[in-house]
Amino acid sequence: MTTDTPRTMGQQFGRRSWAEPWKIKMVEPLNMTTRDQRVRAMAEAGYNTFLLRSEDVYIDLLTDSGTSAMSDRQWAGLLLGDEAYAGSRNFYHLEEVVRRIYGYRHVLPTHQGRGAEHLISRAAIQPGQRVPGNMYFTTTRLHQELAGGHFVDVIIDEAHDPASQHLFKGNIDLGKLEQAIQAVGPAQVAYVSLAATVNMAGGQPVSMANAREVRALCHRHGVRLFLDATRLMENAFFIQEREPGYEGRSIAEIAAEFCGYADGAWMSAKKDSLVNIGGWLAVNDDELYQELCNLVVVYEGLHTYGGMAGRDMEAMAIGIEESAREDHLRSRIGQVRYLGELLLDWGVPIVQPVGGHAIFLDARRFYPQLPQDAFPAQTLAAELYLDSGVRSMERGIASAGRDPKTGDHHRPALELTRLTIPRRVYTQAHMDVVAESVKAVYDRREEARGLRMVFEPKYLRFFQARFEPLCD
Repeated sequence: MTTDTPRTMGQQFGRRSWAEPWKIKMVEPLNMTTRDQRVRAMAEAGYNTFLLRSEDVYIDLLTDSGTSAMSDRQWAGLLLGDEAYAGSRNFYHLEEVVRRIYGYRHVLPTHQGRGAEHLISRAAIQPGQRVPGNMYFTTTRLHQELAGGHFVDVIIDEAHDPASQHLFKGNIDLGKLEQAIQAVGPAQVAYVSLAATVNMAGGQPVSMANAREVRALCHRHGVRLFLDATRLMENAFFIQEREPGYEGRSIAEIAAEFCGYADGAWMSAKKDSLVNIGGWLAVNDDELYQELCNLVVVYEGLHTYGGMAGRDMEAMAIGIEESAREDHLRSRIGQVRYLGELLLDWGVPIVQPVGGHAIFLDARRFYPQLPQDAFPAQTLAAELYLDSGVRSMERGIASAGRDPKTGDHHRPALELTRLTIPRRVYTQAHMDVVAESVKAVYDRREEARGLRMVFEPKYLRFFQARFEPLCD
């Protein structure tokens, strides 16, 4: 199969069309609501798409976390669940697969990615230490802060520019990282947090060269490097496609090399690994592993199940292997690009280049009349739902939260609304419907007046905050 994306293939005369590398065995009916029904549902949800009932959603692009369709092999794996409290054979299968694919010595399952973030933060951060990373992620930064750490953004400047065409906008700026370490001394740096890909920048990848250089810098200072491997396979796809010397390497080979530059990794398996629940934490250091084993018993469960059922560990192990398939990744990223290219053809402002798991609408350019305090990205998510029943999510000032010391809003340079594509769930026709709805909302963009927050929870406010429309 050619590596061309579906949209470019469809535009080339004389070329055969592209199709998904799977067929449909079971369907779930979708609920198509009226405009009046959506208006009521949006008001009841406080203009927060997280608070909508799923039955009121037509096409759900809220997240790719736990929303994938599992394969027949994964469903069969559920029937092989060994639900022994200790020493489940499914754990040992999972351990073997993680060791083989990702390369780390010690593996601990967790109920999902944030469980792993919590454990590594408690074990590896001392109060007052710095944690440099390539742009924050909401739950990651919160766990680091709750452990007494202070996150320092050391991503390259291009990551904060949605129009930049830099091919690896997830890269760490080596100068910024060096400065962050020198500012407090290596002993006051808990570890460097490297995400592949960078969600909040638009699903942007990290180059292999950058991972290698970051590893060398960390080694020189005696600072550990930990990897957020949540969407590593998508990152490997971009390396294969864009980085010289890797075009002939397999996805699995690229992922293994990338992991080899880090001292350990955590993962939300609900993304790349095509399961509905689960995660893991893996490290090479024996002493750190023993500390994590103590913590996992307190917060997750025994070290051989970590808050997961045996059947879910089996589905995860199978999903990890499926996630590294070349045809799967071409299909997955090709569908995201298809949607992105439709929107670009219509002049809709989005983050470029198109990332691996979502299209990020640039709400600043979408609604230039709205100040950031009027929550333009949240407004756009609400308007899109009202137009068609498509559920998206905000990735801007609401997600950024507040500075724990000053209480002021964090004001990110990026104010984005994310259209996240679940894996193996929707067809190209669904993408057409989404694109047409975004275009309709964009055509009415001058009518938007913004929102104000009327309820704000203490932590991770974007999940449960409530809003109401601003009047003229």
